[in-house]
Amino acid sequence: MDFLTELWLPILLAAVLVFVYSSISHMVIQFHKKDYDGIPNEEAAIASLRAAKLPPGNYVTPWCDSMKEMGTPEFMAKWKEGPVAFLVVRPNGPPNMGVFLGSWFAYCIVVAAVVAYITRLGLDPGADYLKVFQLAGAVTFVAYGMSSVPESIWKGQRWSTTLRFAIDGLVYALLSGGVFGWLWPSATGIVAG
Repeated sequence: MDFLTELWLPILLAAVLVFVYSSISHMVIQFHKKDYDGIPNEEAAIASLRAAKLPPGNYVTPWCDSMKEMGTPEFMAKWKEGPVAFLVVRPNGPPNMGVFLGSWFAYCIVVAAVVAYITRLGLDPGADYLKVFQLAGAVTFVAYGMSSVPESIWKGQRWSTTLRFAIDGLVYALLSGGVFGWLWPSATGIVAG
């Protein structure tokens, strides 16, 4: 756990920069505006979902209980007829942006701490800026930039949406790699920079 006391400043600064950039990207630039579409005939769809009284959770349609049932002609017909959908149901009411943003910032800190841990395992104090930048940036990119790929593979998320998240991850990696390289401890234990 020495890495936390040694690297607390780049951990915190990397998390803040990722948080600030992501806020600008989503709210000002609106880079992710095209990630979702509305449902045609939304009122009828909402009425149907409301009638189902689904508690918050993850759902899929068509649904079956077993792999054996999935191979039946009846289930195959459901797939062909459609719709095939993955649905997330959240609690009713407006989203609590304070909770969302607080959770996102906490996640940014956790990612930066993992980046610090892995980078410190791989590099000693006094390591060259470029080496720190490369390792910290690569780990950061894997954490943020690759995290959306399974959504496209397994759930049909548009690849364009995944690409936008990968671009975000690249920016986060550049910011975090730069911070870790700049504030990496020197061989004498004094923070470089």
